[in-house]
Amino acid sequence: MAKGMFNSISGQAGLLKQMRQMQEQLQRAQQQLAQETVTASVGGGAVKVVMTGTQVCQKVEINPDLLQSTDLEMLQDLLLTALNSALDQSRELSAKKLGPLAGVIPALNL
Repeated sequence: MAKGMFNSISGQAGLLKQMRQMQEQLQRAQQQLAQETVTASVGGGAVKVVMTGTQVCQKVEINPDLLQSTDLEMLQDLLLTALNSALDQSRELSAKKLGPLAGVIPALNL
C-alpha cells in the first residue's frame, strides 16, 4: 500500500510540474501576443485599424480625404468592417501562437 501511495504522490508532483510549465508557456505566449500587432485596412486604405494579438485596439487611422467625400453612415460601416477584420486577424494570430494551449486559457482563468 505504501508503494501505491508513493506512486500517487510522485504522479501528482509530476502533474503539478507540468501544469506550472504550461502556465509559464501560456504567460510567455500572452506576453508575445501583447507585443505583436495586426493591421486591417478597408476602403482601399481609407480606414486602418491596428490591434494587438490580445485584442487591444492600438490605433485607428482615417484618411482625411474620406471625411470630405463620404457620409457618416459609410464611415461607420468602414470602421466597423475594419475593427471586425482586425479582431478576426488578432484571434487567428492568438490561436496560431498558442496552438494546443489555446483551450487551456479559459480553464485556468488567466
